[in-house]
Parts: sequence; C-alpha cells; structure tokens
Amino acid sequence: MVAESWLRNLPLTIPPTIDESFYSKQIETMPSNGLLNEERRRAILEMMHRDGRVLVKDLARHFRISQITIRKDLEFLDGQGVIQRTHGGALPVKAGALLDPTLREKEKLHRKEKSLIAHAAVKLVEEGQSVVLDSGTTTTAIARNLKDMARLTVITNAINIAAELAGTHIEVILTGGMLRKNSFSLVGPLAEQTLRKLSADILFLGVDGFDTKAGLFTPNLLESEVNRAMVEIARRTVAVCDSSKFGRRSLCNIMPVTLVHEVITDRQIPKADLRALKDAGVKVTLV
Repeated sequence: MVAESWLRNLPLTIPPTIDESFYSKQIETMPSNGLLNEERRRAILEMMHRDGRVLVKDLARHFRISQITIRKDLEFLDGQGVIQRTHGGALPVKAGALLDPTLREKEKLHRKEKSLIAHAAVKLVEEGQSVVLDSGTTTTAIARNLKDMARLTVITNAINIAAELAGTHIEVILTGGMLRKNSFSLVGPLAEQTLRKLSADILFLGVDGFDTKAGLFTPNLLESEVNRAMVEIARRTVAVCDSSKFGRRSLCNIMPVTLVHEVITDRQIPKADLRALKDAGVKVTLV
C-alpha cells in the first residue's frame, strides 16, 4: 500500500510533442537507392564521359529514382558548368573550336552507333567501285566492314585504315603527306595533289561538327583542305556521324550542307536538324 501511494504522488511529466515534419523532411532527402546525392551526380558524370551523353529517362531507370530528381541533378551539374543541359538529357560541355581529340579517345565514344552506321554505309558500296575513306573512328569501322568485299579500291589518307585493310583482296591507295599523330592521317599539299589525280565513286566523310546551317566542320586546317579535295574527286559524298556531332562547330569549315548527298546517323539526331536536312534535299538514313 505504501508503494502504491508513493507512485500516485509522483509528478506526471508529459514528453514534448514530436515534430513529424522534421522526420518527413529527413526522409525526403534520403536517396531511395542508397546513394547520396553527390555519389549519384558523380556517377552521372562518369556515365556521360563514357557514353558522350545522358538521357533523363535512362538515368531514372538506372538509379531507380524519379525523373524529377534526375532533372534536379542535371540542373545542379549544369549550374556547376560541368555539363550542358539539353531537352531530355545532357551533353558534355561544348569543347572549344580548337579541341582535337585523339583517335583512341574518340574510339571510346558511341561505339554502338558507329557500328550501326558502318553496317548501313557498306550497303551503299558495290564491287568494282572506288571508295574514299577519310580518317576517323566511324570510317575505320566502315573499313572493317569492307574487308570481305573483292574487286574494290579504297583511297584513304588514314594510315590505320590502310593497315586495317592490309592482307585483304581490296586494293588500297594511301596518299602521301605529313602525318597527324592525333588522327593517324596524312595531310598537306602532297596528300591533296595525290587525291586530285584520282577519281572515286563514293566518299564516306566523318566530321567533328555538323551545323545544318553553317556546314560540316573539323578542328584541323590541313585536314579540312584534304577533305575538300576528297569531295571534289567523289561522285557522291556521304557524311557518316553519330547524332552527338549535330549542332556543333569546329575551327574549320569543310563544306556547306548542300554538297552532301546523304547522311547516315543514329535515331537520336535532333528533330530540327533532321527536318533541316530533308528541307535541304539531303537523303538521311537513320540506324
């Protein structure tokens, strides 16, 4: 009885009310996939450097979070100046006009698209024709797909392409010239003179920039001169490039869009650029 009386006389202390909004806010900031915001944003940058671009829907699926959250991440990274925000995704920050990546660096980007473009390009080639391939990773992929053809002549200024076709039934004409170590290409007056003594049925031309208003671009002046000579000797010019090249310019203009007969690119080409090409009378093959 004494114990019960003692308990009844104890002062009753009511704990303070818990602010539920505090906990809800904490839950909202916790990433649903176990990654911190900073970790996820770093991963997004790594994916962009690997693939050359990122799409909101793909990132949302990959990280298992909402597209709204991904858009906030991209807006944050854009504000930091490390990406370029685009409709539906983001691209690497536009490089300066003088940037000239090496062939090995380019080989890491858009491999799937380049392979598909190469397969489509080879379908335009017939046995007995002469084909011009300029230097680049997409044209190198085309060369690999030409290996099984016979009675074919390939004219190129790219040492790596000539080496790729060595030991096949294809006759290879390699222009002379000064070696550009970045692209394994031969440039200069000697290369241009060699080209102008020849004639070709079709040219597959890779570019670093494709502006549907201003034309096709490359970062190197000597390379642009060689590319113009290739256009002059070919009966048909086919530009081969993945969609990331559109909307970009580089230091040197090779030629206007009106001189291009056909473009082979992937289906991610911006709709405005696709429409501009068709309005200009350029045939477009999407892969």
